[in-house]
Amino acid sequence: IAITFTNKAARELRERLEFALGDEEAASAVWAYTFHTACLRILRKHVDLLGFESAFTIYDEDDKKRVILNVMKKLDLDPKNFDPRTVMGMISRAKDKLMTPRQFSADAAGDYFREKVADVYRDYEKAMKKACALDFDDIIMKTVLLLQNNPEVLEYYQRQFRYVLVDEYQDTNYAQYIIVRRLSQHHGKVCVVGDDAQSIYSFRGAKIENILSFQRDYPEAKVFKLEQNYRSTQVILDAANAVIENNTGRKPKNLWTDNDNGVAITYFQAIDE
Repeated sequence: IAITFTNKAARELRERLEFALGDEEAASAVWAYTFHTACLRILRKHVDLLGFESAFTIYDEDDKKRVILNVMKKLDLDPKNFDPRTVMGMISRAKDKLMTPRQFSADAAGDYFREKVADVYRDYEKAMKKACALDFDDIIMKTVLLLQNNPEVLEYYQRQFRYVLVDEYQDTNYAQYIIVRRLSQHHGKVCVVGDDAQSIYSFRGAKIENILSFQRDYPEAKVFKLEQNYRSTQVILDAANAVIENNTGRKPKNLWTDNDNGVAITYFQAIDE
């Protein structure tokens, strides 16, 4: 299985596999997908073990907001005081951390706002179950629950996926990290590609610790530093290196290039936007 973060990247990966192997059927044996597409394939086959029908519906953000607003209305929560987008974001982050409504409620004890969000989360899950629907966060979280609670399903995919590759590993959240750990724990044949200096999605739940602690999780892992840069001039790289080396908790590396040295950097400070 080869997992990446965009449909475009996954499509290019499949095209390269077909070109390299010269055999479309052989290339299709590799699951080259995004996390969501891979998990969706697993859920369609086994979601009945979680009490859902295989023909479940996937709700987008607008559908999700509609359900959240209905739940808030029943709980008599004013959208002016409980912004639906904020509520949706908190529930989404909870699912990234694999927190069930009960766990979220326990964690929210003593915080009035979060306690009310916990109530919304609880009733939202009930409404989604009744509609036989999953949101995008559920696709990942439900897959983790499926693998954790059904050893035979986990073993099936551990044997099917003899090698696990993950691109842009610095962008993985906790739930995605667990999926990678579960799928690879039987054989330990896992390869990840990433750059801790490009970890900019913490606001979406990405955990830089996933890449920083990779060698602790996989003690026998070999690390290959891809330090040659083909895109930038050396002036740009020197400036970037000088900034990035001040980061705490990082994988040391020094980017270099065969490109021209390039023009000097110009610093400009504007008086307004």
